Amino acid sequence: MTAVSGVGGRRGAPDDEIGAGPLSRAASVVWWVLVVSALVVLTGGLPLAVVALLAWDASNAPLVALAFVPLAPSLAAAVFAWRRFLADRDLGPGRHFWRGYRLNVLDVLRWWVPTLLVLAVIGFSLGNLGAAGVPGAYGVVLLVVAAAVLLWAANALVLSATLNLRTRDLARLAAYYLAARPLVTLGTLSLLVLAGGVVLLTSDWVLVALLGLLALALTRNADPVLRDATARFTRPES
Repeated sequence: MTAVSGVGGRRGAPDDEIGAGPLSRAASVVWWVLVVSALVVLTGGLPLAVVALLAWDASNAPLVALAFVPLAPSLAAAVFAWRRFLADRDLGPGRHFWRGYRLNVLDVLRWWVPTLLVLAVIGFSLGNLGAAGVPGAYGVVLLVVAAAVLLWAANALVLSATLNLRTRDLARLAAYYLAARPLVTLGTLSLLVLAGGVVLLTSDWVLVALLGLLALALTRNADPVLRDATARFTRPES
């Protein structure tokens, strides 16, 4: 297993391109946020418009899952770009985003599509609890399972964006770090709750617009996982 190339290497002093002044640095941060957020909306957010057109019915769970298929590759590309931003910022966020997208899209889809299928089944089951005549506690269990799947997916996302792993190895590591790094898991859970709060208090599209910043927060939160996985489970590229 190797680290994804192009994330950790340095290209030179950031001041050469950005400038040393605080105004230049602040402008570069704004530029990164705008570009990465726009690209996430373009590649992963626009398909979610389909969700807004669907009725809130359990039978639409497969269509909702289909609309979410492009989202994980887009967020993985954003994580890849934010890793560059944190390591050696320049003025080419779009270049890093598209490189991350190209490198990771197939690897991400290999685990993201089955994850969406599981979530779709859970959503369909939750929507039909009354018709099935099962106890309400079963719905609580399903919600806990869905939360666990999303936490696992968050780990899988940052690992996919950073390391070159076989899908089965990535799945095991994503599950391993849920318990091995409980503070990271708690931080990810907080981000999920925050995302849900944004939807409840504003609208779905506010969350879509903030997905780029959410990817940055996820990247910063997962740093202990990424450093440990890189040190323990990868070898340097030759």
